Amino acid sequence: MRYAVVTTVLKAMRRGALLIALAAAVAGCAVTPARVPPATEALDEGSRQCAEILQRIDIAVEQTGVADGMAARVAGFPHLRVNRFLASYAREALGEAQSTEWVKRMLQLGTQGYAVELANLPAESAAQLARELQDMNPRYAQSGFAATECAARLAAVDLTHPGRQALLREAAQVPDEYLEWQRVLGLYWLTRIPFAHGIQRWHEGVREVFAQPLEALPVTGRLERYAPPPGQLSPAQVAGILARASNNGLGMPVPAGDDLEALFRAFAPEFEIDTAGAVDLPGALGWYGAEVPQVDPGRIVVYRRMSHTRHAGRVLLQLNYALWFPERPKGAGWDILGGHLDGLIWRVTLAPDGSPWVFDSIHHCGCYHEFFPTARARLRDIAPTLDETAFVPQTLPDLAAGARIVLRVAAGTHYLQRVTVGAGPAPRAVEYVLADDDTLRSLPHPQVGRRSAFRPDGIVPGSERDERYLFWPMGVPEPGAMRQWGRHATAFVGRRHFDDADLLERYFGMASP
Repeated sequence: MRYAVVTTVLKAMRRGALLIALAAAVAGCAVTPARVPPATEALDEGSRQCAEILQRIDIAVEQTGVADGMAARVAGFPHLRVNRFLASYAREALGEAQSTEWVKRMLQLGTQGYAVELANLPAESAAQLARELQDMNPRYAQSGFAATECAARLAAVDLTHPGRQALLREAAQVPDEYLEWQRVLGLYWLTRIPFAHGIQRWHEGVREVFAQPLEALPVTGRLERYAPPPGQLSPAQVAGILARASNNGLGMPVPAGDDLEALFRAFAPEFEIDTAGAVDLPGALGWYGAEVPQVDPGRIVVYRRMSHTRHAGRVLLQLNYALWFPERPKGAGWDILGGHLDGLIWRVTLAPDGSPWVFDSIHHCGCYHEFFPTARARLRDIAPTLDETAFVPQTLPDLAAGARIVLRVAAGTHYLQRVTVGAGPAPRAVEYVLADDDTLRSLPHPQVGRRSAFRPDGIVPGSERDERYLFWPMGVPEPGAMRQWGRHATAFVGRRHFDDADLLERYFGMASP
């Protein structure tokens, strides 16, 4: 599909080659922002020691290369981390209850990040860190306890000292997933034009596929159906879960336990996959004695994640379902899109009344962002621009209670080809397992104990694509490589992330039920 982009771009890049030296000189003027020192004013002696303990943990994490790249660290506040949803509140006037919940959520991300990193520390490094913490304060000899206890202590100070709150608002930012120096060097303001034309050609090709009758879609191998564990909820039941889970300062629905399990089961899609070979068999991602993560098709797993978006002053719950394949096989010649690992993410955004409002999907590279609005979603009028906006290959009806989305997936490329609505699982459907997406941040490893499936920069090692040699002028690092949650740039032309807090609000309004 992106070959349309490739052929259009190659010609333009040849014409711009003579200007690269000038762009390099401009890029050389860029300066990396200085690291903000810890905000230690107003800390008592115990809190200062906690800041030092977290700094020592950070050093061990950095030296061993096990930093977790999902949530961004907050400069000057080592105990907190922030995602794009929470960062969207940093410039807003917040009341006491809102501020408390905001800091609480960043503290949660921080302690989760430390738990992942400490679990992934090599044994020798973990033992050395424990000895150092013991020398600093015997109370904190256990690194996991030290990180959790010290993070909570520092967060309590954040909530009571206005000076630290002001610093926190300035620091709670998430860098975007675009490298400005690459765009300068790659003459982005020129090369984006052929890229935009190529993307338009890709859109046209996708629309042609979705316009075909379902029975006319080509089948390369055999169609295999994968269904979730059974579970149904009425819209009223979903609305009840959302209402009681939103009783917090930010009004964000945070269901847990049985409620969360019931929601994930109720809205999980079925997958109908054209299976032409082993590369089309989904499975569990892990370290299985290889140098890079692999997919084990012997265990059919769909990874789930809860996220949030903001729309018209309200916070909406999103349910994410991620599928992994062993490979996207390379075709004949120089296939820049093929490589190790592949997969897609399907996301459901729920309206406050418990009904699905908008569906959207990307591949794990952040590529192929497609939106599937329901009848309640109104596409906004957006002025013509080269920047990528909402690409809608298909609209969906409002889903009746008990209806199940079925995703038709192509062989090899694993492109979405159709979204249909079914009443129940196919007779021969294989039931998949729902697993927490966060488990991929710390997986068993046969040589080193535990290791994340992702590098500190959020890239899955070994999943790099040759398209990085051609698509780099758009500023996306390692274009085509598989990525961790929170690291998905979804537009080559413009700037957009899968987890932008205002993503759906940019493109869609919500009609009354």
